[in-house]
Order: sequence, then C-alpha cells, then structure tokens
Amino acid sequence: QVQLVESGGGLVQPGGSLRLSCAASGSAFSIYAWGWYRQAPGKQRELVAAITSGGSANYADSVKGRFTISRDNAKNTVYLQMNSLKPEDTAVYYCNGQTVGVPLRPWGQGTQVTVSS
Repeated sequence: QVQLVESGGGLVQPGGSLRLSCAASGSAFSIYAWGWYRQAPGKQRELVAAITSGGSANYADSVKGRFTISRDNAKNTVYLQMNSLKPEDTAVYYCNGQTVGVPLRPWGQGTQVTVSS
C-alpha cells in the first residue's frame, strides 16, 4: 500500500526551479519531523533537508540557500522548493517522516529530478 507519494520532479536546465510535493497517508503526521532525501546513481541516499514538528528547518551544506522545505500539517504534505538547480542535484528525491533521524515508513517511489543542458 502506498503511504508516501512524491511528485513534481522533471527535467530542467541549470538555474531552473522545481517544487516537489510529498503526500503522506496515515495519522500523526504533525508530530514528526519530515525530511527530503535524494539518491544519485552510484551514491548513497542522503538527507538534504528536514523540518521539525515546530517548523524549524535545516539543510545539507550542498543545498543551503537554494532549497526550502515546508510543511502543511492540515494536508499531510511536505514540500521542497528547489531553486538555482545544478547538474549535481540530479537524483531521485524521496520524503519520509523521521524520529531521531530514523525514517519511519517504507520508502515511496520517489520523483526523478534531472538537471541538464
């Protein structure tokens, strides 16, 4: 059963923007921190942005100043606004809830982001 559905990815040119959405099913969405992760070919999955239950955000150094994570608890949805995209941002992007940094749910299908000229 699908519990996490990521969307909004696509093919963009360097410098472009995308807004990713993650729709989560189930209860207790609002009490957990949520994060966006990405996995590029041949690399491990990495956390790029996270937002706490209180709305505080933190980012990997590689995306600071370019990406913004947000959440809408009423819609059980978390977003990732990605600006000034670079080819090295190319990856499959996933979302997940977390507690003490540990993913809570099975991974969804992710959404492909490709940044290329």
